[in-house]
Order: sequence, then C-alpha cells, then structure tokens
Amino acid sequence: MTTRRRRRPRAAFPKIPPRTGREPHPAPRGFRPKRDAPAGRSPLLEVFAGLEKTVPFRKYPGDDAATLRIARQTWAHVTDGPGWMYVAPRRTPPEVRAAGFRMVESQDDEIVVASSYLANGPTMDLYLDIIHEFLHILQRRQGRELWVGRKVPYVDRPTEVEAYAFSVAEARRLHVPDRYLREYLRVTWVRKSEYLRLLRHVGVSSA
Repeated sequence: MTTRRRRRPRAAFPKIPPRTGREPHPAPRGFRPKRDAPAGRSPLLEVFAGLEKTVPFRKYPGDDAATLRIARQTWAHVTDGPGWMYVAPRRTPPEVRAAGFRMVESQDDEIVVASSYLANGPTMDLYLDIIHEFLHILQRRQGRELWVGRKVPYVDRPTEVEAYAFSVAEARRLHVPDRYLREYLRVTWVRKSEYLRLLRHVGVSSA
C-alpha cells in the first residue's frame, strides 16, 4: 500500500480590499506610510515615513547611528498586484521557485511591498511588518542567512522567530490583544501545525 504525500499549501496572495471604518488598533501616530507610493524603488524612509522615530527603531541591535545609516541605504520596492512584504533576495530561493513564485531579486538592501497592501492594509499590520522586515535587513548585514533551505521550516528559522518576536513585543507594548495577533501571524502557506508552533515560539495564545 502506498500513501500519497500531503502537499504543502501554496501561498495565496489575495488583493487587499479598501479599508473601511475606524481601525481598532492603529499604528503609532508618528508612523505615516505613503499609501500612494508609485510602483518601483523609493527610499525606505520616504515610503515608511517616521519609521526611524519609532520605539522599535531604537531597540534594534547595534549602534543607533549605524542603524539609521542602513535605513537610509535601504530601498522600498512597491510592486503592482497582490501580496504583502518581504526582503528581496539576491536570487529567488529554490523552494520558493519550486512553489511557482518568483520574487523580486536585488543585490541591494530592498524591502518589497505589494501596492494593494501598502494602499489598503491596516496600519498596525504595515507597522509590524516593516519593523520585522527591517530587522531582516540588519540580520543579513550581520552575515546571517535568511533562507536556509527546506530542511528548516519557515516558522522555525532563527531569523524569522527573532523578527516575529520583535514585532509581537512591540504589539504588546501597544496593548494589541492576542486575538489580533493570531490573525496577523496566520501565514497562508504553512500548515496548521506549523502555525501553532509559530504562536508558541512567540508566546501568543492559540485561543
């Protein structure tokens, strides 16, 4: 008797619908993402204005002046179509290519954000994502590998756990409840067991 191997869920990238009503958990007032930023590359601190004045920015490892210098050397790359946010790799990792998704590739420090997400995503989600992704830029500057291959699941990668924990700590500082964080941490391309493991890694209750 043979058993069919269960396929890993494919990433789903829905268009983010326009925001309606008041956000229950808005980002700090000084954080002002440029919702109408044009497609293509722009300086990070122009698209995510106020990032350098936030509390997390002062908590990044290393010297504050060096962190600011790196932020000023980093690009935000706005892409047409659906998606969320990620650090552009030098080359699309094989496991991502095998799943049928081609990433924006760059030799520079570049954070890719989908235009629909930038225009319509909740400000809290954008805020937690950008502090997460910029930490990845700093990790890579330290010589750490962001893509370690299929042998280490996404939710167990040290760089991902560190970045998610960093964002969750900031959310907790802002009194964001676990019910919001459970939805924020729901990664569409991982199995439920991995999702629950990610919640455990960062100390968010599953119910």
